[in-house]
Amino acid sequence: MKVDDIVRDALREQAAEQPPAAGGFADRVLAVRRRRRTRRITAAAVTVVAVVAVGVAVPLLDSGKEDVRPSGGIVTPKKVESHPDQSPPRDRISVGGTTMAGYFVPENVVKSADSAVYERTYHLLNPSTGRYTEAADWSWVAVAPGGKTAAVLERDLPASRIGLLDLSTGKVERWIEVDHGVGGLAFSSDGRRLVATTYSENPDRLVKAEGDEEWGGPFTSSRTGFLVLDVASGDGEWTEVRLGGGSDDSMGGTMMNSRQDFALTADGRYVWEGSPMEPGYVFYDLSGRKVPVPAGEKYLSWFVDAGRSPDGRLVAGDFAGRKWKTSSWVLDAGTGEKTEVRGQQLLAWVGNKQLIAWDIGENDKNEFHQRLVLVTLGSDKEVPLSGFREGNDGDAGRWEPLFAQP
Repeated sequence: MKVDDIVRDALREQAAEQPPAAGGFADRVLAVRRRRRTRRITAAAVTVVAVVAVGVAVPLLDSGKEDVRPSGGIVTPKKVESHPDQSPPRDRISVGGTTMAGYFVPENVVKSADSAVYERTYHLLNPSTGRYTEAADWSWVAVAPGGKTAAVLERDLPASRIGLLDLSTGKVERWIEVDHGVGGLAFSSDGRRLVATTYSENPDRLVKAEGDEEWGGPFTSSRTGFLVLDVASGDGEWTEVRLGGGSDDSMGGTMMNSRQDFALTADGRYVWEGSPMEPGYVFYDLSGRKVPVPAGEKYLSWFVDAGRSPDGRLVAGDFAGRKWKTSSWVLDAGTGEKTEVRGQQLLAWVGNKQLIAWDIGENDKNEFHQRLVLVTLGSDKEVPLSGFREGNDGDAGRWEPLFAQP
């Protein structure tokens, strides 16, 4: 079988089983079947994190404050806010300043016989009460660290404006009007800018392939480019990025999920997206020209939510499963040297030596029976943070967390 045929089959399988993937598709397309044979867990589809860190400090409510990231020390259990009896959580989960700022529950909503949409119902942390509250108005949420502010999009995508939401009051403090329809959002690492991915159609629309009964994401995208906006002023420029068609695209631009969002690199100099072809990503300067892989980004995997450590020296990697039944790789950002750490799927850094991850329970045989845990490099100990999710991957009601760095 030709590689193109394998990829198309893998895309079709994924579309039937999952919602459209966030921020790109990366090289896991060709690894779908391999991951299943080795009991790897497919990454959740749209945590913007996903490829994109969920959000960072926005100078909307705390203008002028210095960046106060973790020093990299080990967080002791006494400093952990956890609720192992709650799934989904009702009360705040937070470790060393890294906070679960919310979660969403996905659902395929059928609009007509030939129309459906993948929708998220968000529950966001109110920093005043320490509890998660439903926020049903929003189709997309990117939360800033500290849990005080979020950037939001209304239900009908692509959106013509971006809201800056005060999470304590649940009210939009300011709207940023845009001249190109927006479908996804992510903050820069300093919180001063917002990259908005633009689309001509709803990136969460679903279709049925000929002869199929199940809804899935189309194999084409309506993505048009990106806006990089100054959060304080709302000013910014739109950059067009045309779909596929380059010398390295043997399938003429069809190898793209309907949602394939952009994110800013840690230094804010470039935007990047996941890619189904090796090496699994594409980087652009802010004018839309492709650039070589920037230093420290070579081992980044878009589908591993945790991304780079706060000091930039380590990169959260894919499933390992060697020393432990469920574990993941952490890579040196410069050399690619691998270290194995507990955790089935790495979600967010806590300082530079610990991470929040999904993992199954001890002696659990169901790979989808997962809870949030705190894991530490060089340790085989885990600290439970939430109760277990029920159901298999893609089942209705399985909640997906959003994390905010301090």
